[in-house]
Amino acid sequence: MKKSRWIHTAIMAMTLSMAGCGKQGSVDTGSLEKSFKSAEAAVQTSADKAVAAVKSADYSGALAELKTLASNAKLTPEQQQAIKDVMAQVEKAVADAASKATGEGDKAMKDIPKALPK
Repeated sequence: MKKSRWIHTAIMAMTLSMAGCGKQGSVDTGSLEKSFKSAEAAVQTSADKAVAAVKSADYSGALAELKTLASNAKLTPEQQQAIKDVMAQVEKAVADAASKATGEGDKAMKDIPKALPK
């Protein structure tokens, strides 16, 4: 029993780590970068932090920075739309990664009996 629990834990850890190593780049930050190019320095820094977080797949950090950025009252309509678009893409990327990890975890659970000695 202890051996099967250890195998189960190892397989789940591998599955979750592989899910995080998938294609990163499903979020297009081009419109966000373009719309904040001529913004005030502090606002532009915040936008740059959000872009860097997205590019490093730090989606929770990206969403936090985007929410902070969205609360700025001096944003243009173009900037507001760019923030909304990127936030939607980040949320979709998070949902897709969770779905993929769940599917891989289910497959791993089904493969456990095959891996155990008889």
